[in-house]
Amino acid sequence: MERRNAIKITFLSWFTGTTKISYERSYTPTQTGELTLGVICAGYDKFKNRPKGFTIRYAHKFILKNNTDYALNGFYVKPEIVWSNFNYDKREEDFRDKANMAGLFACTGYQWARRKFIIDGYIGVGGSLGREADTYYHHGFILWNYFNTFCKNVAMTFAIKLGYSF
Repeated sequence: MERRNAIKITFLSWFTGTTKISYERSYTPTQTGELTLGVICAGYDKFKNRPKGFTIRYAHKFILKNNTDYALNGFYVKPEIVWSNFNYDKREEDFRDKANMAGLFACTGYQWARRKFIIDGYIGVGGSLGREADTYYHHGFILWNYFNTFCKNVAMTFAIKLGYSF
């Protein structure tokens, strides 16, 4: 029986202050769509700023090489659109602020599917716009803040997901 659907949880997302669940559907042997919903506040907040909100993502995967009989298996590239909206406590001030960022990413990854078990890992870079959080972390992507430079219009993302196919 060919398994064309999967439910996945973003591994370790709970440790970054968010719980993310994904649904993936195989449209053809080389294309899938993946919708991810995340609750910001369901998890451990390392910045201690008590974020509350949500994140939503959609990716369309193009599987480049699949040498198995499993539909959701192989190396892939995917464009992904992300929106993150949450309130949080400001670092050095005594009030709550709002972060509302969107991003468009080009990602590459590998998804390994065997029987009912799936492991999916990817990395990506892209552009972002909106009102940034003072930690630069937007519960699914982080803004560029490296080498003594900050650019709120450049963002990076990566994840490892574990799932069940049916």
